[in-house]
Amino acid sequence: MAVSTETLLDKLYNLRGEDSDILKEMNAQKNKAEDTKKRTTEQKAVLQNNIADLKKLREELEEQGEKFKEMLQGINRDDYKTVLTRLRIDFDPKNLLEKLNRNLPRTIETVELDTKKSEEELVKVEEEMNHAITTIEELGIRKDTALANQEKLNDYIELALTGRINITRDSITSLLEEFSFTEEEQREAAKILMFPEDALYAYDKKIHEKDKTGKSISQVIQEAKMNVEKEINEPSEVNEPFNESNEEENKKEDLIYLLKENELDYLDFSSEEIDDLIYNYNHDLMEKNLKLIKENKLNTDIFISHASLLYDQDLEEKIQYLFELGKEPIDIYLNPNILVKYDINKLKNNVEMLISNGMDPKSVPLMAY
Repeated sequence: MAVSTETLLDKLYNLRGEDSDILKEMNAQKNKAEDTKKRTTEQKAVLQNNIADLKKLREELEEQGEKFKEMLQGINRDDYKTVLTRLRIDFDPKNLLEKLNRNLPRTIETVELDTKKSEEELVKVEEEMNHAITTIEELGIRKDTALANQEKLNDYIELALTGRINITRDSITSLLEEFSFTEEEQREAAKILMFPEDALYAYDKKIHEKDKTGKSISQVIQEAKMNVEKEINEPSEVNEPFNESNEEENKKEDLIYLLKENELDYLDFSSEEIDDLIYNYNHDLMEKNLKLIKENKLNTDIFISHASLLYDQDLEEKIQYLFELGKEPIDIYLNPNILVKYDINKLKNNVEMLISNGMDPKSVPLMAY
């Protein structure tokens, strides 16, 4: 298929300035990598603290458990029978010792398992963090190369416009290859630069006329794209009959807009998650849950891979309950499965079980719940 001269010139001129698609893409990738680096650095610190706490917890369980066993083994209930009976104190060293021998190894095993999981997660987080750091460094090198290529391209175009270009076709095509032009695009673009009177002069004149209105070619192209999108997205004036597909489409559009308002891209969700969100769509509830997450200093990307939280009726109560237990926002952010796994009643029952086993919910990592 022949390459449009106008399209090719649009592409060439887009590459000339700061709003070059290539530079914008690099900047977007760098911002994403920097966000990843920041997030993983925070996750690493939390995981390291969790691992240290879990190891300390294991040591305390083992040490205090052994002391408690020795103490119970040295107590004869009959020696205190009168006071225990008269004061109605339910104290049976034998039963307590049996319970301790039964539950202590299980609890220690659970803590060891949680430690192993945290250590494995730490390895993954460090790998992701190191990859982000490498990406940032590589993008810096690539951007320097892109800027050098951009400067060379501008020189070629200016030489062509002044009629003084003496660059070989191979030099032009080699440069355009760096910008990922296809072989056909390279050939056509080289022809445009080597014979500027055929199209380049007229195009550049048109660009400068646009410059006088304060608009660059990239802005003009972007405006055209926005107009097309507007025509596609705006509802038609023709009154269409109501049907389920129209209702579902309206929900989808509303959902996409709601996510965008809260700095979420619907493309980050799987098609299954989007279908689920549309099926369970409740604008007010979802808006409330999004606001709740932001007000409590939790990043809204917690909903990615945990989409059901958007329509979770218990979300506010569960988060408040975890705060009351002494959990921090970062604890909840790093363990969103807790919010998905339990409704509020099951969460409270699980915490009560921890307390009945003599454990402090505040000191027990959420991943162990």
